[in-house]
Amino acid sequence: MIKRLFDLGFSFCWLVGFAPLLALVALLVRIKLGSPVLFIQERPGLGGKPFRMVKFRTMTDERDAQGNLLSDEIRLTPFGKFLRASTLDEFPEMWNVLIGEMSVVGPRPLLMRYLPLYDATQARRMEVKPGVTGWAQVNGRNSLSWDEKFALDVWYVDHGTFWLDMRIVVRTFFKVFARSGINAANAATMEEFRGNGK
Repeated sequence: MIKRLFDLGFSFCWLVGFAPLLALVALLVRIKLGSPVLFIQERPGLGGKPFRMVKFRTMTDERDAQGNLLSDEIRLTPFGKFLRASTLDEFPEMWNVLIGEMSVVGPRPLLMRYLPLYDATQARRMEVKPGVTGWAQVNGRNSLSWDEKFALDVWYVDHGTFWLDMRIVVRTFFKVFARSGINAANAATMEEFRGNGK
């Protein structure tokens, strides 16, 4: 109950307080990347139940001659990289928090196609609501291996408290200003998860 009350208060104040910034970012995304301004994708929530996560768009829709999307490295523009480095792209996720689909703190929601690849331990990350930030994010973010990320997510499931959440929120702000762990070593963001911690 305390966690949910915090989520409600934090997300409401965030959306109201940053409304002018959200409007400005939306306008810049429209000018620089086109429509749609928002990137909406189905992600697994609590218990693996799908929900539609909302973010600002960071990539173009550039395609090859056959109509296939080009690689993330090509479609991720300098402006998109700035949005990700500053985490401005994730600000709209507070709407998901406000309506109860996400929490401020929890394991980051990954892709639906990863669900069949989880082993029993990895799947435990879905025993709590996914978060805008989490224990893995303040301990390495995308610079972590999949094994390390899953281990930190499961540790949070077992040890999460309100005071740990407050610690994670504070550390998140320092991480954002430091812009550390944004990209994986060999990919624009995080390498594809292929199962068995790979």
